[in-house]
Amino acid sequence: MPLHRLTLTAALLASAFVNAFAADAITPTAKTELFNGKDTVGWVVHPQDTSKDTWSIKDGLLVCTGKPSGFLRTEKSYKQYRFTVEWRFTKAGNTGVVVHMTPPDAVWPKSIECQGMHDHQGDFYFWNGATVKDGTELKDKKTGKVRGYKIGRPGDSVEKPVGEWNTFTTICDGNTVTILVNGKEVNKATGTNLSEGFIGLQVEGGAFEVKRCTLEPL
Repeated sequence: MPLHRLTLTAALLASAFVNAFAADAITPTAKTELFNGKDTVGWVVHPQDTSKDTWSIKDGLLVCTGKPSGFLRTEKSYKQYRFTVEWRFTKAGNTGVVVHMTPPDAVWPKSIECQGMHDHQGDFYFWNGATVKDGTELKDKKTGKVRGYKIGRPGDSVEKPVGEWNTFTTICDGNTVTILVNGKEVNKATGTNLSEGFIGLQVEGGAFEVKRCTLEPL
């Protein structure tokens, strides 16, 4: 088959996948625990070949080593929801909750990162085509091209010390995303160009444990 036909076929397949993904976004109608305490059924690891090195289950907890960079995301796409993860660092580091993740999987995909780094929980990052009203441009140091946007947390950290359990909640309502840490609102982004997608737990250097991942309707 000529190269131009292969390219066109690949583009059509990718477009069909994205359209199907968008059409399948679920609006939750009841409280659901996405982590069952036994395995990662209902979740997808990226990169796939790192699953055994990165994620494990111990004593009913989801354990992450923090490397290599990637994520564990839901198999299903969601919109209009409240998602709460109860987690703790075993050593101070970096992670995050990634919402409105758009295919294809990559490090990092078109998505909104809700920063989970220790002492920085509540910052927003918008990657690979995700945009937001009043975001600060993040430019590539070599090319000068805009690679994303940031909205910093306006107040102080409300996290508990390393080793203690924290709750981290993202409320996704249309083009607005709100972050709550331990029940307190710490940041809000409005005017985003994304409103649905997969939900992910980010792997970015920090070792942590997860007790629950709770999805609720608004």
